[in-house]
Amino acid sequence: MKIGVFDSGLGGLTVVKAMMKSIRGAEIFYIADTKNAPYGEKTPQQILQYSLDIARYFIDMHHIDALVLACNTATSVSIKTLREKYPQLIIVGTEPAIKPAINKTLTGVVGVLATPATLRGDKYQHLVDVLKNGKDVTLFEQDCPGLVEQIEKGEIDSLKTKEMLEVWLRPMRENSVDTIVLGCTHYPLVDKTIEEVMQREVTLIHTGDAIAKHLLALGEEKGHCNNGELKITLYRTADINEKIVSSIIDNTEDFKLIDIKS
Repeated sequence: MKIGVFDSGLGGLTVVKAMMKSIRGAEIFYIADTKNAPYGEKTPQQILQYSLDIARYFIDMHHIDALVLACNTATSVSIKTLREKYPQLIIVGTEPAIKPAINKTLTGVVGVLATPATLRGDKYQHLVDVLKNGKDVTLFEQDCPGLVEQIEKGEIDSLKTKEMLEVWLRPMRENSVDTIVLGCTHYPLVDKTIEEVMQREVTLIHTGDAIAKHLLALGEEKGHCNNGELKITLYRTADINEKIVSSIIDNTEDFKLIDIKS
């Protein structure tokens, strides 16, 4: 199975890391579209075009069988169009894990951290409306402009990052939030900083493992035999913080890192 995975930067590698735990006998091609990062602050038209261009690249260059949108923002904007355009592909998206958060919360108060584009999107609003129906749950939704850029620069626990998170998380801390949805694949990279700012143990929910399991199930339905070597190639459309890559993925010396024009 040949799998194309993309995000606006390094965050989608948290999904690749989850895929590495369960998928075998496959080739993974990952594009960090750092030239156009962050997607969460772009227009829907821009995000859709980036997604279409990357999908076309994967199909033309690597003849992929599956496409993973390892980006909540790209999923909310473009997955419907991509599925209509490429019905032959397995296409798996990423969306905020509201359902497991609602199931896990003990206080009934859930926080959601996401990009501005994700929280504005119709897909997210519809998801919330459906899942909250009949549930006694309060959501604290917070967009996090600039956090992706901090992570991409490697400022995982810098003073500036902590100050940004303090502003966003203080209302959650003061209102008994016990479960936080990490609604961007970058945000698991600051999970320890989030816990530090919350000043207590909280349940942080992200979707990497669920995406990997879902992709594997769909692949096996189409005949994928899940054994053998897993090959991974990383592409970048602009400079990338290789230290962050190494902090996410072990054995990066086994990977190829290739520059491409976006």
